[in-house]
Amino acid sequence: MNIFRIKLLLLFVFLGLNQGFSQTYKFKTTGLSVSVKGANGKFGDWSPIKPVSIIVNLDTKKNRIAIYSEVIQLFEIVEYSPTEESKTDLIYGFVCKDNSGEDCMLSFITRKNQNNIQQLYVKYADRVLVYNIVNFK
Repeated sequence: MNIFRIKLLLLFVFLGLNQGFSQTYKFKTTGLSVSVKGANGKFGDWSPIKPVSIIVNLDTKKNRIAIYSEVIQLFEIVEYSPTEESKTDLIYGFVCKDNSGEDCMLSFITRKNQNNIQQLYVKYADRVLVYNIVNFK
């Protein structure tokens, strides 16, 4: 009976620690730009940055990213990509499916050589959206 209690206690400790590592991150967008793939198979120029104020929520517990635009965009995180770091960028990537089932890649990028500007890239096969973001509390 004593071994059972110890195993039960260890199970609760393990589950408690697992919950402690799951986090929610909130961001607010300040701008949006879009690039679309042309008939030649290459992405075109970026659109002018449009000021937008939208809340973005990254919830690692629910494996979900939500962009609360006029039409709410929900992304199920299918895979967490390894963190990439270079002299100029710090990238946290996520392979996702959007709420219509389309595959996409979301990346939170900190531009080290641009005063640590943070951006969120939403990459589809035929288009890319980039949001300038700031931490939101």
